Amino acid sequence: MELGALRYAQGFDAYEILKEYEILGGILFHHLSHAVDEIPEPCEKSELLACGQRLFRAIAVIQQATTTHFLRLAYEQVREREEQLRAFNRAVSHEIKNMVGTVLGAGEVLRAAPDMPEEERARFIDMITRNARTMQGTIANVLAIRSASADPRRQRHVRLPETVHEAVRQVREAAQAAGLTVRVAADVADVEVSAGAVELCLVNFLSNAIEYLDHSQAEPVAEISGRIETEANGQAVVVVRVRDNGLGVPPRVRDQLFHRFFRAHETVTGAEGTGLGLSIVRDTVEGLGGRAWAEFPSEGGSVFAFCLPARRAADAAACPTTSAS
Repeated sequence: MELGALRYAQGFDAYEILKEYEILGGILFHHLSHAVDEIPEPCEKSELLACGQRLFRAIAVIQQATTTHFLRLAYEQVREREEQLRAFNRAVSHEIKNMVGTVLGAGEVLRAAPDMPEEERARFIDMITRNARTMQGTIANVLAIRSASADPRRQRHVRLPETVHEAVRQVREAAQAAGLTVRVAADVADVEVSAGAVELCLVNFLSNAIEYLDHSQAEPVAEISGRIETEANGQAVVVVRVRDNGLGVPPRVRDQLFHRFFRAHETVTGAEGTGLGLSIVRDTVEGLGGRAWAEFPSEGGSVFAFCLPARRAADAAACPTTSAS
């Protein structure tokens, strides 16, 4: 059962586990065929056959226990994903319908009133753009849920600075429209990371910074940093943080931030969303052996962070290390 859990965590499939025992059986029976020639005591052929049968049964029992536990874990994951998708569909179907209705309604008004005052026209255009952007984020969440269980061995790995700049590029237009300045720290660690996972997390964090922007700030800012740190157990991890000077999150709801379908903006702003972004971040990094959290500095704003195990010892050795919070 422990072996089944290990192979499951390593991303094996059922065929690979069965092949593993085929190889093990071949090795053991090869050893048996040589060992019997060195037995000094006389024995019957039936005794040799019984010995081979016991060996075969032992391999079969271990294979059955391993594969059964592996398949049980895989089934639980499939069931959990199905429940997530069903809950997601229930949660967003009504919102998508409303957003589509809003976009169509605003478009009809613009078409029916070509001489509309410029201020009113800008309001309807903003309404269309805002709802379209929200739908785009919803589609991104659907794709993220679908790919969350992808084989980790097939993930694309690139340097962290490249991944950070790609995430910034993806939200650049939305950030400019909202008036948010996105900065990247000059000392982002040059280490190898899972491109898809880091981009997903950063895009969600930056989208939150856009949604919870504090317009009273002279310059709304979100800054991305990334460094190698050492956790209490001595493990080297890549820690990526997004710090903003936005509205923050009320203390009474902070412990719910990474729960599915929780939307802090219902108590803070009128922004729209499905409440899945941060939970997807949590599931993604935990699936890769990391964790996600939020910090709230006394001077205001928020810090959203995640960490992933350093992929290579050379990466950890090449960078200064500090203790992770």
